[in-house]
Amino acid sequence: MPGRQPTLDEQIAIYQREYRDLDPQVEKVVNALSRLDRRMSVAYGRQLATLGLSSPEWEVLKELVMAGSPYQLWPGTIAKRLGLTPAAMTHRIDRMVTQDLVTRERDPDNRVRVIIGLTDTGRGKWLEVMRMASAFEADLLQDLSTDERVQLGELLTRLLRRVEHAQPDAGGRLTDLD
Repeated sequence: MPGRQPTLDEQIAIYQREYRDLDPQVEKVVNALSRLDRRMSVAYGRQLATLGLSSPEWEVLKELVMAGSPYQLWPGTIAKRLGLTPAAMTHRIDRMVTQDLVTRERDPDNRVRVIIGLTDTGRGKWLEVMRMASAFEADLLQDLSTDERVQLGELLTRLLRRVEHAQPDAGGRLTDLD
């Protein structure tokens, strides 16, 4: 039946009614993180759209910036980090070259390979996204004190480390879930 989404507490109560062995504290944390992730993804997607970028394009720009100056990587390196096939990476790069977000040039050390580089336009888009995201994130955390932000960051980092240790292969796309 269509209707409003239950609140987090209502969802936990329903789960407890249907599964009596449920730990409500665990379920509340996990479901709050899931809901927050979903809403943040939508908000970030909207911000990207206002700048004429897609999430996949943002991922490539982010990888190039993270590589540091001169902001260049081989397409295979980017594909591996993003969990993409070489063909999918080529298609993504093709679109980004036509938008002047990245360049594709022959590697001077190995003429068989190409290097993907960040253009001034691409770096400008990256900076615009970062400004918008920073404002959104500051607003998101405005009700937390500095100490609470530090504590939350440490707790979430501890959870992330545990998941990364348990599932080291889950950093890119999860092809087994597609």
